[in-house]
Amino acid sequence: MEAKKVFDRLLNHEELTKDEARDILVGITKNEFSTEEITALLTAIQMRGISVDELLGFREGILETGVAVPLDCDRYIDVVGTGGDRKNTFNISTTSCFVIAGAGYKVAKHGNYAATSVSGASNVIREHGVVFTDDIDKLNRSINECGIVYLHAQLFAKAMKFVAPVRKALPFPTFFNLLGPLVNPSKPQCQLLGVANLNQMRLYHSVYQRIGIDYGIVNSMDGYDEISLTGDFKVTTNDYERVFKPSDLGFAPARPEELVAGANEDEAAAIFDAVLENKALPAQKNIVMANAAFGIQVLEKGRKPIDECVEIARESIDSGKALSTFRKFVSLNS
Repeated sequence: MEAKKVFDRLLNHEELTKDEARDILVGITKNEFSTEEITALLTAIQMRGISVDELLGFREGILETGVAVPLDCDRYIDVVGTGGDRKNTFNISTTSCFVIAGAGYKVAKHGNYAATSVSGASNVIREHGVVFTDDIDKLNRSINECGIVYLHAQLFAKAMKFVAPVRKALPFPTFFNLLGPLVNPSKPQCQLLGVANLNQMRLYHSVYQRIGIDYGIVNSMDGYDEISLTGDFKVTTNDYERVFKPSDLGFAPARPEELVAGANEDEAAAIFDAVLENKALPAQKNIVMANAAFGIQVLEKGRKPIDECVEIARESIDSGKALSTFRKFVSLNS
């Protein structure tokens, strides 16, 4: 699609179709758009707000131009946050993934290095000596032998490198921040997504319905893009939409300072380890169990009540299964 036609449409306050958005993304990877044009595109859409069709089209373009990861397993989940809540929490989603895997479910965790916090998923995984790979045989061995595989985003979403300099130069987030959770190259059938506000929840709710997967979207009402237990939180799934209190899950409210990752990657990794070793602060363990529980409920298609899912997550930690799963994962991937 010609750049002039794109900007004529955008300047006329028109939305792009899904196919047009997909063609633009593919065109960017073919160097059909200059840096200035990419900057204008990201700015124009950010000012107006992205539509569901546009987000789906850009997603399709990223997956089409990236590296696919066919996993030989029937049903698995990704647990991820949009990021950008600027709360500098410890690696809640990543820790939850190992709790879910320790409970006997399959997980394909997609992640990257931190953008707005001390430690992202790739930071904490790398901190333990894991070597990232795009070798399909190794990735399948990981999910088959220990129930979890880690997909480092930079190895798979090749289109991202074409927009990286522009994204870094711009003083505001762009719609590419919203794409991260949607471009897991293994295309999981289930996803638990944390969002930072209710507008994002509505957007992703529409996107997931169009994609046709089993999903849960969570938002803590005080601005965390995960279940923080610092107050009420909202959950939207294929089956229900509800506001929960921490007490509904049997947990006491957490204090914001109990969620902080620390000052550096080492401190963040220490919290991650402490949760899996069942030595963490009660609030840290509870937060991980809460997020893992809703992931388990998504995997179970909503057939298990959330209190039962909490107990499944608790048993994964208390029994040592989550920790042994992580240790086997490290041994397979180092």
